[in-house]
Amino acid sequence: MIKLKKKEIEYSLVPHLSRGNRGPQPAVGIWRIVRAILYRLKTGCQWRELPMRSLFNKSIHWQTVYYHFKKWGRDGSWRKVWVVLLDFNRQYLDMSSISLDGSHTIARQGGEKVGYQPRKRAKTTNLLFLTDCQGIPLACSSPMAGNHHDCYQVLNSMNQMDSILKEANIDLEGIFMNADAGFDLGQLRQWANRKGIQANFDFNKRNAQNGDREDYFDPLLYQERFVIERTNAWIDGFKALLIRYEKLACTWLDLHYISFSVILLRKIGFKL
Repeated sequence: MIKLKKKEIEYSLVPHLSRGNRGPQPAVGIWRIVRAILYRLKTGCQWRELPMRSLFNKSIHWQTVYYHFKKWGRDGSWRKVWVVLLDFNRQYLDMSSISLDGSHTIARQGGEKVGYQPRKRAKTTNLLFLTDCQGIPLACSSPMAGNHHDCYQVLNSMNQMDSILKEANIDLEGIFMNADAGFDLGQLRQWANRKGIQANFDFNKRNAQNGDREDYFDPLLYQERFVIERTNAWIDGFKALLIRYEKLACTWLDLHYISFSVILLRKIGFKL
């Protein structure tokens, strides 16, 4: 189970979750409902298989937990939690460089933004990620169908992630951004240049003009890109994210926002 204490949940997560004034109020503390959602994220169990008796000291149905998870997703609370935490803790980030990468996840149940990925021989969903130099997640794109490569509509994805960072008062101007050769695109380099970002992308060997290029590339700095592999390992530690069973793309994205929040709190420590 995710080892977030009651105090961490109450101070870092609960204040940014919406509280409706209409309808019946939950018979248990909101922090307990959040803890149950975190349990499901960590273990990957079905919602109906949540160990309700051990998670709650009162009789409560698993559908209450699921209702609140969906409600907080619909009203943008999970995204808000992530942006607020990122803003509040931005002084603990290492922005000496950032890294960009994509990650495909097998989607067993199909659903939105799912497509066949030949390399995995399965239907997958793809997300782009940005991380700091420690591997702490900064932002991710909206889910994309796995039959598309990482650079499909890449400018839209980059603008989405840049928007999240702006909301968190994180400015990428002057930052070095590492990415592998798959992102060696003129349009992406131009986007980075307009944002004041120094693109440190490995050269794509299939580009016939590599010998005449004057684009910046620092191989020593590029070695710091390994941190995003660490990020992927941290995310894979959440069993609900190892394989996608969520049919809605927005639900899949919300689970990632929650995982980012937990990773941040675990890696930098609880700060009041």
